Amino acid sequence: MQQSKRLKTWIWLVVLLVIFVLASFLMFSQKPKSYPKYVSDSPSPTGVKAVYTYLHNHYDTVKRWKHAPNLLNHSAEKQLLIIIEPFFMPTTEEIKEYKDFMKSGNTILFVSENPEGFFNLKSERLEEDLAEIELKIKDQNETNYKGQIHSSVRVQTQKQDKVLLHDKEGAIALKRSFGDGHLIVAITPEWFTNGQILSSDNIPLTLSLLNEEKIDSILFDEYIHMGENASTIWTVYPKWFLILMLQIIVFSILWLWAKGKRFGPILVQREETVRFSDEGIKALAAWYLRGSRYRESLVIQADYVKQLFQERYGIPTTMEWTDIEDLLQRKRIDITNMQILKNIGQVLLKNRLSKHEYLVWSKRLDRLREEVVKR
Repeated sequence: MQQSKRLKTWIWLVVLLVIFVLASFLMFSQKPKSYPKYVSDSPSPTGVKAVYTYLHNHYDTVKRWKHAPNLLNHSAEKQLLIIIEPFFMPTTEEIKEYKDFMKSGNTILFVSENPEGFFNLKSERLEEDLAEIELKIKDQNETNYKGQIHSSVRVQTQKQDKVLLHDKEGAIALKRSFGDGHLIVAITPEWFTNGQILSSDNIPLTLSLLNEEKIDSILFDEYIHMGENASTIWTVYPKWFLILMLQIIVFSILWLWAKGKRFGPILVQREETVRFSDEGIKALAAWYLRGSRYRESLVIQADYVKQLFQERYGIPTTMEWTDIEDLLQRKRIDITNMQILKNIGQVLLKNRLSKHEYLVWSKRLDRLREEVVKR
């Protein structure tokens, strides 16, 4: 019976294992994953994995930042935080954290087709659409480049700003000081994408922005692409790890169940309680008390003590109590409650006993029993 139960348990474990394996296979064999735009781990044409890989190969420290800006390390200097086309407008507190990050001596490269509203930036809208036209772009040294700009705005500059790239319509990229650090703004996120990084002069234009400041470490801000979901368990850990943890939890529960582990109070079956307890003795004692059968109960108790005398000293159970006293004296066996042996015989000859007499003599016989057992 036990073997059949164990066999069934193992069969169910194997079936569940097969189900989990098939589920994992189906999850990992789905159609190609779709990535959002401007994400640093996206190999699609709209991703920026090519730039991330290039920088990772040329700098010692290049990481993805998936946390809120209040967790940025402000004590370290010469860090470059790259923000490419945010998916949402950061809150006032988050903008303040970004500014404090720059004021402590770090740089933010902010790239967006329309940066207005971010870091107090303002823009001017163009009168005509130049998205499909290859434009002449000049850097701060008046070197000419060619490239397409999909943005329909140009950045408004201030006196203290340094224009890094511009065309005939206005500023394309500029640098602005924030405390000990800087903010570099560009309106060309398409230059950084995998699909257009090799187009026109996008590579030298992109590198001119990345190399504007001497930096020690680079962070790609992915928090602005994920928002509130950035720190959830579903985004922090990969899917294969979550599936593995789920399998471990399920198998642990099944293993505990197969081993018969209990959770909560242990409820003992009444059959076991009745079978191995003194319920019968208690019921019999209650019956004697309700029927006032004190003499019969005392006779049973006295016979038990006689049986102990027989087992201990070899005295026959048929011997009278007074004879037992004499025999113990001849054998020089000292019994403290010897007086009980003299009087108990007379008490047992009575036809009826009161409850008081019963309790008194029952206690005396019990003391005699204890003395015989302990010798």
